[in-house]
This record gives sequence, structure tokens and C-alpha cells, in this order.
Amino acid sequence: MAPFVFQKMGFPLNDCNRQFLAAKNTFRSGSIFKKFNFQIFSLIKMKKILILGGLIFSLAFANCSKETETENEVEIILTTPVWKADSLLANGVDASGFGQLLEKFKGEAKFNKDYTGTFGKYIGTWWLSSNNTQITIKSDSLLVPLTCKIVELIPTSFKITAAVPNPADISTQVNIRMTFVPK
Repeated sequence: MAPFVFQKMGFPLNDCNRQFLAAKNTFRSGSIFKKFNFQIFSLIKMKKILILGGLIFSLAFANCSKETETENEVEIILTTPVWKADSLLANGVDASGFGQLLEKFKGEAKFNKDYTGTFGKYIGTWWLSSNNTQITIKSDSLLVPLTCKIVELIPTSFKITAAVPNPADISTQVNIRMTFVPK
């Protein structure tokens, strides 16, 4: 339909009618199919982008699970050997002798996978906390659970420190450091 046909039918030639004529001529010329092919091409590109984005998200999520492996690695290092007390210090002085503060920790320490264990002469439970930077040892023989900072934990050395009330003067604390090596 030519513009003058619209005018003969009594329709004014305005922007709306011009758009209608342009769309009608586009359909006749076949360029509508070109636009349709372009849309299919765009959808294929979008699908590839979504697949690529999904792969990137999956890889990022898989990397997050490595933290769990690290946590398990700490437990594996701790529970694999039987540890032997190497040094037991209170305020920088050996405290493993008869009647001293750390005497009962002298000997072997075994941390079992079920979170039980023996710690010198103590029998009890243990657990890790604060992102595996602390270990707590609980025993009926201890007045309170002993929470220690893990200074070093490698297959050849296990070092922990803590501040505990001084049995001679409870208003002061004693800084203890226990070092273990594999038996």
C-alpha cells in the first residue's frame, strides 16, 4: 500500500501509518527472516555465555571445598601418629617433673579419630575450634577443659600454648607450652 492509498481511504499519513508501511515492506522483502536469524544467532551466543558462566561458577565452588580438605588435613596430621611429650614448660621452665604442674601430661598423647584420646595420664575427649587454630582437651581428671592455641602442627611436631590459673595463686596465670614429637 502506497502512502496515497491511506490518504484516499481517509487515514492521515502519520508516524504510526508510516511504521506500519515500513513493517509491511520489510516482511515482503524477506528482511524479517534476516532479523529472525539474527535473533537465533543471539540466543546461541547467550546459551554459550550461560554455559561458560556455569563452568566458572562450578570451578569457583569446587575451590571453596578445598577448605574442608584442609580441615580434614589438620585432623589427619593430629590423629595419625602417637605423640610423645618432648618439652612441657610453665613460664619457660620445665614443669614435667614429680609434683609439677604438667607432670601428668608427660608420656604419650594419642588423638583418636572419634575425638577421644589419652594425653599423658589423662583420658578424655578433644576438639578443634577457631578454624583449627585451637584445641580443647577435656578430662574428668582436669578441673576445667584445657583450651590451647595450636602454634605448630606438622607431621614432625605439635606445639600448643595456653594460659591457665596458677594453682599456688589463682589470681595469676601460668603460661604453658607443650611440645610433642611423633613416637
